[in-house]
Amino acid sequence: MMGLKTIPFRDIEYQAANMYEAVVAMSGQAKEELNERIVNKAIKEHQDSELDVFDELEEPTVEDYEEKEKVTTVAVKKFLKGGVKWSKPH
Repeated sequence: MMGLKTIPFRDIEYQAANMYEAVVAMSGQAKEELNERIVNKAIKEHQDSELDVFDELEEPTVEDYEEKEKVTTVAVKKFLKGGVKWSKPH
């Protein structure tokens, strides 16, 4: 997986006139991406197991690890493609 590369200011300015607004929008999108991953993981774990009160949870192993793209990378890519919508609070 590749991380973010240097992003020209012009690419960011194309999506937002103000650099600070762009950073806030990308940050908010990264939070949404992370929250979505957490919820999806919780739903999947709940569906995969039916535990009683005294059952023990299995600890994740190295084999269970699934590498995913970082939420910041996903958020920046979405922003640059115009997939992030935001508005200023009045």
